[in-house]
Amino acid sequence: MYRIFIVEDDKTIANTLAAHLSKWDYDVKCADDFKNIMESFASFDPQLVLLDIMLPFFNGFHWCQEIRKVSKVPIIFLSSAGDNMNIVMAMNMGGDEFIEKPFDLNVVTAKIQAVIRRAYSFQGSASLLEYKGILLNLSDASVMFGEKRLSLTKNEFRILQILLENSGKIVSRDTIITGLWESDEFIDDNTLTVNVSRLRRKMEELGLCGFIKTKKGIGYIVE
Repeated sequence: MYRIFIVEDDKTIANTLAAHLSKWDYDVKCADDFKNIMESFASFDPQLVLLDIMLPFFNGFHWCQEIRKVSKVPIIFLSSAGDNMNIVMAMNMGGDEFIEKPFDLNVVTAKIQAVIRRAYSFQGSASLLEYKGILLNLSDASVMFGEKRLSLTKNEFRILQILLENSGKIVSRDTIITGLWESDEFIDDNTLTVNVSRLRRKMEELGLCGFIKTKKGIGYIVE
């Protein structure tokens, strides 16, 4: 479980981020003493920092420099000031990524995963497939869109993974069936139809009606 330290003055944003990231099994702590950020940082020992630029007492650039004196922990800047000057400053101060407000929570999650993949060995950790705000968690076979999260069966998960990996392309039924055989379970044409129907219903529960399109006589596509 990765530890994430959120340094954000807006409590609504901080709490929303904390609640969202906790759903993805991150251990999250929000800064509450903006005079003593380094004390909180040292005691929590995070593996990633989400850092706003506009903060009480000292700005995010200052705290980034202070953190860099003692740690190489990945730092993602969050700011409504997304002009080139601030982005360049954030990177020059030692930031690893810059996310402009307002942001999509799923995009933040995907970027956190990408930064963690670059920074750590990533052995046994969750990995994600992201497509238009849809997040497929490859470690626990769940799919999330917005604030909704659903668990998938082994076949539903594999079908969605194949379609997302080939987004924008028609995937033949034979290709999907072959992919499902990797689970050592015999899948025929009728079984595939049933599994696709079940997957479609779950995507509709997430608010994604018509997400998986049928190309008659060929296969399926997500666009």
